[in-house]
Amino acid sequence: MRSALTEIKTSDAGLVPDPDAEEKTGLVDHPSFFEAFRFWLKLGIISFGGPAGQISIMHQELVEKRKWVSNERFLNALNYCMLLPGPEAQQLATYIGWLLHRIPGGVVAGVLFILPSVFILFALSYLYAALGNISWVAALFGGLKAAVMAVVAAAVIKIGQKALKNNVMLLLAASSFVCIFFLEVPFPFIVIGAGFIGFLGSLILPDYFLGIKEKNRDETEKGYVQICDDADECHINPAGSRNAALVCIFAGLWILPVVVVHLLLPGTVFVREGLFFTKAAFLTFGGAYAVLAYIGQAGVNQFGWLSAPQMMDGLGLAETTPGPLIMVVQFVGFMAGWNFPGAFSPLTGGIIGSLVATYFTFLPCFLFIFLGGPYIEKFRGNRRLTGSLSSITAAVVGVVLNLAVWFGMHVLLPPAGGFNWFAATVGAASFIAIQWGKLSIIKVILLAGALGIVGRLFTG
Repeated sequence: MRSALTEIKTSDAGLVPDPDAEEKTGLVDHPSFFEAFRFWLKLGIISFGGPAGQISIMHQELVEKRKWVSNERFLNALNYCMLLPGPEAQQLATYIGWLLHRIPGGVVAGVLFILPSVFILFALSYLYAALGNISWVAALFGGLKAAVMAVVAAAVIKIGQKALKNNVMLLLAASSFVCIFFLEVPFPFIVIGAGFIGFLGSLILPDYFLGIKEKNRDETEKGYVQICDDADECHINPAGSRNAALVCIFAGLWILPVVVVHLLLPGTVFVREGLFFTKAAFLTFGGAYAVLAYIGQAGVNQFGWLSAPQMMDGLGLAETTPGPLIMVVQFVGFMAGWNFPGAFSPLTGGIIGSLVATYFTFLPCFLFIFLGGPYIEKFRGNRRLTGSLSSITAAVVGVVLNLAVWFGMHVLLPPAGGFNWFAATVGAASFIAIQWGKLSIIKVILLAGALGIVGRLFTG
């Protein structure tokens, strides 16, 4: 017999909680599909700061504020996404959207995470290609970068407080930071090493490596959203027939556009774009920073789609827009279509090129989540897996700290030299507002952006 904790009804729109569940267990109401839709759209608009900032925003909104998912489940999903090729923040949003409202929820979460950035980056790419000057972009988003520093710093503190419950976990996080920041150890090696240590630790020192599982019970008592846990009755069951159907569907979603582009636009740059960005999607282990050199080298030297200065400008555009940094592929695709439009106008070629690059880069991300997510959920209570994921969680804290330091250095110590006192001041004020003033992230980001514009007006 199922307990009150698993009294859940299912519908085509997603999971619907037992109306008496909150009274019996103290659990918060399950968000409706439309309520989740509005949040994912909001997230896509405010998700500045690369993966560290985006993960911190999701953690504050989904775990701390809305309590749609427990910290244990959030970190469990994050650990899996960090192992995958592709943008981990976008995949994390897809994973949680899938948990809440099945595959439709995952599709909506993943698409809305990047959709605002698609429109913004397209507009900026066109202005850049047409005018050749992006200095005003830096002025517009200077304040936003300062606020993102605060968001990332707050994320390190909050995630660290929840994940680093003993000295062993602290040591793993510190070792992870040293390895990736000072020794430049590739990220996949850090994750694999942490998982192996956790596996052994669960056998030798289980009290130090199985803390997340115990923590989950405490959080459930505090009242987190109802999410189905019965793999045999809910959408988290990893059935073989389901997996085969998913593979066939995604294969069709990849083959059909390739065939259409090849038949309708033979001999153009767009066919090569589709093949290249599909390949890149499977090689982006370690996040966007790890693959930028590969994309830049291929786009500039191998294919000649754009120049090296244009590639650097595109990276600057991607850094100042919401969404994952890997959205720089859209800029590369736009410039390829703009510079080699074939029979089309440069603008039309740019539109087609940017859409092709974005589609083929992000399509595999959804497959990774919908195929692997059920297995991660089904074996969530396994002691060996819990030990490995606990260690990976600690290592991820070190990785997020590395991203925070990298981003802070990038903002406070600009390439032109000197120290950015304006960013330091706005960043410190933003951190105080978030950490102690409990001001929402979106308000902090908007206020910081306004300060950036005002500061630019006064300084010229």
